Order: sequence, then C-alpha cells, then structure tokens
Amino acid sequence: MQKEELHVCKGFKICSRMVYYILGNLLLRYTFETKGRGEMMLGKKTRMTILGVILSSMLLSACGAKEAGDSHESEPATVHVGEHQQLAANGDLQETTQGTDKLPAFLDALDPSLKTAYTTAASVKDILSSIPCYCGCGESAGHKSNLNCFIKDANEDGSVVWDDHGTRCGVCVDTATTVAELNKQGKSVKEIRAVIDGTYSTGKYAPPTPTPEVM
Repeated sequence: MQKEELHVCKGFKICSRMVYYILGNLLLRYTFETKGRGEMMLGKKTRMTILGVILSSMLLSACGAKEAGDSHESEPATVHVGEHQQLAANGDLQETTQGTDKLPAFLDALDPSLKTAYTTAASVKDILSSIPCYCGCGESAGHKSNLNCFIKDANEDGSVVWDDHGTRCGVCVDTATTVAELNKQGKSVKEIRAVIDGTYSTGKYAPPTPTPEVM
C-alpha cells in the first residue's frame, strides 16, 4: 500500500471513530430523553442530528474511496519513446530486441565494456534470476533479481526486453561478472549465491532484491 493510501485509510479510520462516538452519545441522549416518558420515538432535534451524522459518514466513505482510487490512477505508467523502446516508471530505458544475440541500441554510445557486461549477463541469465542484487534496485525499480538490472523479460518467442539500469550501476555489473566467472569454475547456483550474499550482505550495501532462496 502506498503512502497516499495509508494517509487516506488512517484519516478515514479516525473520522469513522468520531462518527461512532457521536452516534453512541446520541443513543445515550435518546435513552435519557425517553426514559420516564414511555416514548419510543426520538425528538425532532435528535432525529435531525443523527441524520446529519449518518450523511456525513456516507460522504466520508465516498471521499476516502475516491482519494484511494485517485492514488492508483496517479501511479506512473510505462512510456513508449520509440518503436522498440520505452521508459519504465522509475525512469529506466527498456528496449526490445529479437534475442540475446542482439544487444540494445542504448549501448551503442556507451563504453564498450558495458556491451561486454550485458553480453556476459545474457550468457548466464538463467543463473542471474536466482541471484539477488544489492544496489537498492529492489526498492527503487522493483527488481526481483540481478537479472532485471540487464534484462526485464525474456519472452517465449525468444525476444528480450533489455533494461539500461546496469549501465549506471557498478554493483550490478560486478555481480553479473562474478557470477559468470564462478559459473566457469563449475560452481553450483547455490554456491554462487552464497558467494554473492557473503560479499554484499555486510551492511555496506543496500538491502537485496526479494530473490527466492536457492534450494
């Protein structure tokens, strides 16, 4: 739940409690008004007051629902910036190519070492999906693993949606490079995961992405 929704819910709960408090006091007032007179009906003034409170409660409910709905509608969406490119909600540039053998065009103007990093990440993408990233992208970009720093999606038709997040992140590149090196050494995915966790879970880096444990 987002901060705006929390604010709406908290405010609505407080208002609801106030309404219930007022209604409770009005019922007590009704009890004292009718006691001793044997009347089973409310006075005109009391009826009007209760009606006003009920209407206010209904308005509060409608406003709370509308504001919560508006907070969802205001969430940033993916924006297309080219035939095969789009901007993610967090500002990362994403590009679709026919496969992992076709690198994204956003790498063309960058240092050649980044092309190597993306090629390396693509070569071990099945392993990277089980490796967390400690750069903070889990919170800032919604990434699930280190793979998402380079590849957002690998589609069934073979096409790949690349993400330029890795072009600006040393932790992302170092993690993918280390994974590839350990894989060449014959390490298992579980062993590789242990090395990455041991290297970056020292408190000097951001919390890891919510990557499931390797069984």
